[in-house]
Amino acid sequence: MNISAPVTFFIIEGLQEKKMLMFGVFLTIYVVVLCGNGMIIYLVRTDPKLQTPMYFFLHSLSFSDMVYVTISIPNMLSGLLKDEHTISKTGCMLQMYFFLSMGSSCRGILTAMAFDRYIAICNPLRYTTIMTKRLCILLVFAAWCFGYLLVLPACFLALRLNFCGPNRVQHVLCDHSSVVRLACGNTTVNNIVSLFMAMVILLGTFFLILTSYVSIGITVYRMGRAERTKAFTTCASHLIVVCISYVSATCVYVSYRVATFSPDARMIVAVVYSVLTPSLNPIIYSLRNKELWEALTRALSRCVALPSSHRKTIPTLS
Repeated sequence: MNISAPVTFFIIEGLQEKKMLMFGVFLTIYVVVLCGNGMIIYLVRTDPKLQTPMYFFLHSLSFSDMVYVTISIPNMLSGLLKDEHTISKTGCMLQMYFFLSMGSSCRGILTAMAFDRYIAICNPLRYTTIMTKRLCILLVFAAWCFGYLLVLPACFLALRLNFCGPNRVQHVLCDHSSVVRLACGNTTVNNIVSLFMAMVILLGTFFLILTSYVSIGITVYRMGRAERTKAFTTCASHLIVVCISYVSATCVYVSYRVATFSPDARMIVAVVYSVLTPSLNPIIYSLRNKELWEALTRALSRCVALPSSHRKTIPTLS
C-alpha cells in the first residue's frame, strides 16, 4: 500500500495461532452467553414471582451482555475463517463505538443494581415506595445514555483522525487504543479524552458501587446473624460479578500502559475481558439464586405439561 494514500479499510490481525481451535472456543462461548442470558430474560419476563426490581435489572444486564458479545464475537468468528480479516473504516469506527458503549452501559446497570441492593438492605421499609417501576426504567435508561453518550467524544475524535498507513490493527476487533495508534497525526487530544472516559467509566461507577456496599456493610454489621446471612446471600452474586468485571477491566487498561506486554498477550487479556463477564453472569446468578432455579423448574414443568394437555384422548368402545 502506498504510505501516502488514505486508509479506507483496516486489517484485523487477531489471533494467528490455532484458528480453528479458537473458532470452536469462541463459538461455544457465544452459544453459552446467548442461551444463558436468554434463559434469564425468558424467566424474568414470564414468571410472575420474578417481577421485582432486582430481576428487572438482571433482565436488563442479560440483554446488554447479549448485545455486547454480538458486537464482537460474530465478527471475530468470521475473521478466524479467513486468511485476511478486513473491515472498512466506517465499519471499524461503528464497531468501536458500539463495543465501548455497551461495555459502559453494562457498568451503569451494575451501578443501578448496587443502588437497588442498598435500598433493599438499608431502607427495607421504604423499598417498595422508592424502587418503583418508573424509577427502575429511568435507571436503566440512564445507564444506556451513560454508555452511549460518554464514549461519543472519543469515537468522534478517532473518526476525524487521518490514517495513511499502516492499516493493520493488532487486535481481534477495532479496539480504540489499537486503532488510534495507527493514525498519522498527533493523537495527544485523543489520548487525554480516552483517559478521561476510562476514569469516569471505571473509577466513577466503581466509586458509586463501593459507596453503596460500604453503607450496606455498616448496616449488615448491626444486624443479627440470621439477617446478616440473608443480606449477604442477596448481595453475593452481584458482588462476585462486580469483582470479576472490574478486575478484568483493570487488567486490560494496565496492559495498554505497560510496554512489556506483547500484542498477543494484550489481545488475549482483552478477549478474556470481553467474553468472561457476559458468559459468567448467568452461571453466577443461577447457581446462587434459589428463585431463578424455582422459576426454571416451573418453566420446564409447563413445557412438559403442555404436550400432554393437548394430547387427544382415544375414545374407548363401550
